[in-house]
Amino acid sequence: MELVRKYWIVIMATFGLCMFIKPALCFLILGALISYLGFAAVIFLKKIRRIGVDWTGNIIEYQSDRDGHKTPVIEFTTLTGDIIKEKPFVYASTDLSKIRTYRKFIDQSVPILYDPDDPKKFVLKNEEGFNYIIFIVFILAGLFSVGVSIGWLLGYIKMG
Repeated sequence: MELVRKYWIVIMATFGLCMFIKPALCFLILGALISYLGFAAVIFLKKIRRIGVDWTGNIIEYQSDRDGHKTPVIEFTTLTGDIIKEKPFVYASTDLSKIRTYRKFIDQSVPILYDPDDPKKFVLKNEEGFNYIIFIVFILAGLFSVGVSIGWLLGYIKMG
């Protein structure tokens, strides 16, 4: 996921150029990007399940993104005494979170798994199954887009 943040401008510039040169490449870039994010999230979830520290944190608030999806901010103290106050590293929210109120969950304890090498990378333990489902859907959607773009580039699919 760090690669996407690092090369975001290059990815967007390439995507923009491909819109005018060969639109099928846009589907390829989009599909590859979505698949990469899905695979990276699933790999991280498997890693954190294997080596993560089973711990408890407190939900201190919910922050909304620009689309209105709410993500919890968790505060916990690590085994080494560091205080972490962050959003989960991998978290999937639904459109229901836009309209739902989470006031009753504030100041609640939640089980978490955090990476002992980088405690800011943690996940909510009880959301693990839902996260897997969402990111597997990301992988499938990305691979579908890659398949459509390859079919389009090879002339099997006619668009426009």
